Amino acid sequence: MTDDRPPVSVIMPILNEERHLGEAVRSVLAQEYAGELEVVVAIGPSRDRTQEVAEELAAADSRVTLVDNPSGRTPDGLNAALAAARHEVIVRMDGHGELSAGYIDTAVRVLQETGAANVGGVMLAEGQTDFERAVAVAMGSRLGLGAARFHVGGQPGPSKTVFLGVFQRDWLRRVGGYDPTYARAQDWEMNWRIRQEGGTVWFTPELTVTYRPRPDLQALARQYFRTGRWRRRLVQQHPESVSARYLAPPTALLLVAGGAVGGLAWRPLLALPLGYAALVTVGGLAIGAKHGARVAARMPAVLTTMHLSWGAGFLRGVDGE
Repeated sequence: MTDDRPPVSVIMPILNEERHLGEAVRSVLAQEYAGELEVVVAIGPSRDRTQEVAEELAAADSRVTLVDNPSGRTPDGLNAALAAARHEVIVRMDGHGELSAGYIDTAVRVLQETGAANVGGVMLAEGQTDFERAVAVAMGSRLGLGAARFHVGGQPGPSKTVFLGVFQRDWLRRVGGYDPTYARAQDWEMNWRIRQEGGTVWFTPELTVTYRPRPDLQALARQYFRTGRWRRRLVQQHPESVSARYLAPPTALLLVAGGAVGGLAWRPLLALPLGYAALVTVGGLAIGAKHGARVAARMPAVLTTMHLSWGAGFLRGVDGE
């Protein structure tokens, strides 16, 4: 490292993150970075001890600043933290993550070398229970979430989006920050605006952020249903952003449901839901096998929940569209 690194602000929108907030913030504070570093945590009205944990972290380290996010919504928290941040390099972080060693130093170096507006890397899902490990395996597989580089890795270069991101603040000013109407998918949507303005979003596998998956099927289903709804909003607002990866889950849901209902009248249609069940069962067991029998056994249910919840959310859309 050199001693000319620019000062950096890490912004974190937080809601109900008592379980993981401490390790997330500590992974930032432990970064070996030669420049000045601050962490701005925007706290929503949580139902657990998130507020108390955040206050303890701020009391223990003067680099941690707390701001209120009364709505609890992610884009509002990001914009509130951004308004309080003092520096020109902005690192996006959340309460479910943990930065890899050297993350900030590497990201700043890549920003300087490429002239990119935003730099990001791999969302490295890691579970702590058998179920969470199954979700992590699914998230890092093409059968689970497709071939996006920030999930499965790949070569460095320009990208449509990246996980979280490290920004030149001037680009956030140019595009007006995070769109507050996007409760989800706000990263993808802002990266779309950056690219439309001529900025480069750069992926590098040198950067990894550990991500903690949801702890059970109900929470996973809620997450992917909401994600699907906001992907629908994104496609409607920016039709050029549509991709086969976004359309695969709703298509699968329609085929499975249509085959199950239609099969009552014409039995060959049952091949559709049965074929899907065979795909997620055989495929899930195969990709989960090297992680142990307990993880592999959970893979079919995890994959089905991710696919069909996303698909249902995408078909449902967002109220007020």
